Amino acid sequence: MQRQRFELKYLLEESTALNLRDFVQTHLEFDEASVGKPNFSYRVNSLYLDSDKLYTFWDWVNSNRNRFKLRMRFYDARPDTPVFLEIKRRVHGCILKQRCAIRKQAAHLVLEGQMPPLEDVFSREPKYLVALEGFTTLVARLHAEPKALVTYLREAYVALDNEDVRVTLDREVRIAPCPKLDFSLNLNEYVQPFGDRVILELKFNNRFPNWFNEMVHRFGLTRGAAAKYCEGMASLSYPQQGNWLGHLVHAPILETRVSGPPVARGEMGEGMKEGVLTGAEGR
Repeated sequence: MQRQRFELKYLLEESTALNLRDFVQTHLEFDEASVGKPNFSYRVNSLYLDSDKLYTFWDWVNSNRNRFKLRMRFYDARPDTPVFLEIKRRVHGCILKQRCAIRKQAAHLVLEGQMPPLEDVFSREPKYLVALEGFTTLVARLHAEPKALVTYLREAYVALDNEDVRVTLDREVRIAPCPKLDFSLNLNEYVQPFGDRVILELKFNNRFPNWFNEMVHRFGLTRGAAAKYCEGMASLSYPQQGNWLGHLVHAPILETRVSGPPVARGEMGEGMKEGVLTGAEGR
């Protein structure tokens, strides 16, 4: 059977998220990146790229069934850790993701429409180089540039014997305008369109697991719109287009208590095989 990836999103109150946590733990294990962290969460940051006319944003507004987003995902502000270049496509309800890890120092070349030198590429297997070429081509075609930084805390669960199934809970989702290549996280205004709600994502291949169905009914879950970049851009510039609106907050996007994430299996570690950064597509 052809592999089809699905991601279903639900917006929860924190009390529901805490009760749901106990249920999920009867079926899945903590992602290694979540183990031992405050509230079992690590930070995920994504710098989203778009055209001057916000091509990918308006594709979302217009509910184009075949659309994509371009993002540079990273896990801390250190200059020596990778940035993952990702194309995330939605094709008739299915999710297709390509990613490739490069050195942050080479990211500016990609924005100029150039392929970085191989010594700056962590993921050198053919499929990751194809992803890198595809990302660079789309950036050049759209004349895409950084538009917004999305950051949040992620609690993640995986099935140790089945990589097809993954559950994540994202908290404190904040989106800041960021019109330049900047991995410092030193931004001083943001919107929080989902407020204090928690974004639950159920990720699976081909078939909705039976216990997912049980969980949805037990907790009375209802699928909702939770496109982080697009809802953030709506809050920042086009409030009439958003489903969840947040007010602009003039304060640092990160509290000083937040520390850098681990280099572990999680989102960053999902691409680590025998010490080599690759870049798994499906998470």
